[in-house]
Amino acid sequence: MKDNIVCSGALFYATSTKRFLFLQRTDRKTQGMWGLVGGKSKFTESAFEGLKREIEEETGNVPKFKKVIPLEMFTSNDQKFFFHTYLVAIDAEFIPKLNEEHSGYCWTAFECWPKNLHMGLKNTLNNKSIKGKLQTILDLIV
Repeated sequence: MKDNIVCSGALFYATSTKRFLFLQRTDRKTQGMWGLVGGKSKFTESAFEGLKREIEEETGNVPKFKKVIPLEMFTSNDQKFFFHTYLVAIDAEFIPKLNEEHSGYCWTAFECWPKNLHMGLKNTLNNKSIKGKLQTILDLIV
């Protein structure tokens, strides 16, 4: 169990503009790729507790959440890596105060995702089942 890696990402959705937040990464392996706010949970944190900490670290802002809805839980084939993706609905877009992990941000409409998405996120957003679930959720939280 201690060898497991638990990560989480927040797909922020501003209900007033109907757009999503993406951050551009700076680390060597994924430099220039677009991803979510999020990261690895610390030893004693739940996936969601880790996500809340990462949101504050990576955006400098903690917008009031209208809704938080689990969107996907990816598990690696070896059962050692877990990635929880949450849809986080907020009222309005904000300007994130980026830390050293990111070089830029953008807000985009549904299916107008930025080019050069992180591969795992690209797989999630292109998955028919998840895309349908996301569309249903968006229709319900108008």
